[in-house]
Amino acid sequence: MASLFNNKQQEILLEARNVSKTYDEGKKQAKSPQAPLVLDNIQLEIRSGEFVAILGPSGSGKSTLLRLLAGLIQPTTGEILFKGVPQYGPNPHLAIVFQSFALFPWLTVLQNVELGLQAQELTRTQRMKRALAAIDTIGLDGFEDAYPKELSGGMRQRVGFARALVVEPELLFMDEPFSALDVLTAANLRKELMSLWEAHNMPTKAIVMVTHNIDEAVSMADRIVVLGSHPGRIRVELPGLAREQRGLQTEEHTALTDLIYRIMTSPQEDVSALLPVTMPSSKTHPQAAARPRPYQALPHVSIGDVTGLIELIHASGGRDDLYKIGRQLHLEVDDLLPLVEAADLLNLADTEEGDLVLTEKGQRFAAANVQEEKDIFREQAMANISILRKIVQDLEQAPGHTLPEQHFLEFLEQHFSEDEAQAQLETAINWGRYAELFGFQDERGAFRLEDAEELAINE
Repeated sequence: MASLFNNKQQEILLEARNVSKTYDEGKKQAKSPQAPLVLDNIQLEIRSGEFVAILGPSGSGKSTLLRLLAGLIQPTTGEILFKGVPQYGPNPHLAIVFQSFALFPWLTVLQNVELGLQAQELTRTQRMKRALAAIDTIGLDGFEDAYPKELSGGMRQRVGFARALVVEPELLFMDEPFSALDVLTAANLRKELMSLWEAHNMPTKAIVMVTHNIDEAVSMADRIVVLGSHPGRIRVELPGLAREQRGLQTEEHTALTDLIYRIMTSPQEDVSALLPVTMPSSKTHPQAAARPRPYQALPHVSIGDVTGLIELIHASGGRDDLYKIGRQLHLEVDDLLPLVEAADLLNLADTEEGDLVLTEKGQRFAAANVQEEKDIFREQAMANISILRKIVQDLEQAPGHTLPEQHFLEFLEQHFSEDEAQAQLETAINWGRYAELFGFQDERGAFRLEDAEELAINE
């Protein structure tokens, strides 16, 4: 593998120094004395000549970190430095390509690209010349007068790249730039971007990309930064592969991808223990003692999807590699990890060295008929899921065994932001209904025990 330290002599363009970020004051926060941390003690350097990919599970603060580095938002503590100088606002030396194309539909391709130059003191002729050069570089020559509605998704994203490159930024940031594209279009655009980068046909000195696609990170990056979540922390910086090893079919690509899956599915493990001895240039980050989460959080997945995952593993003999599962199901890591977390919370499966392994309960669940599945799920939910247990216990004590939705929402808002509390309750409702633990009347916003009538008779 390429050494992480090959470019140590290169100029440090951007640095995050002891950066932490809590929920913004303007946002709806948890009603608790301590504001929830999004990112904690981030230490990161971006050097000239490197392509850095930032990976992490959902909720790890990947996009927040990118916005902090760009100066779009300010850290709660710590500082961002550009070439050693602290930054207190948007960095004029970088440009960002977002997942959404963000083109003005009433402007032509040329006019959309020229917009990036409006803040610069250039003549109309100079703006047009630079815009045309950027359009030509990104492969849209001939479409200068076309409107966005006339372009495919891939071509619209090319306009986004041209608009970013026209300002000749020293740093190019990309936030999930290929995720809105179909597979073939994304692969083609990635290939062309890498060709421009490797041939030094771009004015950019460094690229930083946020992605949830592990294959994408391994195929493109010189360095891969893996974040943990709750709060977001850098767990490890991994060296990228040599150019000739980055193809999807190489052993090196498979090995590095499998390692990243293993790291991301083992959030409590010491990363050093997961790294092969042949990777001496990896850089693990010292981790402060993880703050215990104030309340158990449910992954936002459907029980049908969890059931499908359990049955798939059962068909593979009760154990399978997570990397292979993701490939087989065409799931990105952000979609696969919540399913794995749900199976783990319910004690239906465990993760071991990058594999998903069914527990004894998971084996029984996979082999059961529909009613037996519900019985096992109900048993596991009551034993392992805090919010479902609380809902049932509170309903058992409530007059008429009925309670309003607001009762549980106010409880969850002590531990989560208002938006997340609502999402947590919706997930709990779906899981509880499947387990036949309680009923929920949406029009009234009311919970009621499934066996309330029977309880009333017994009372």
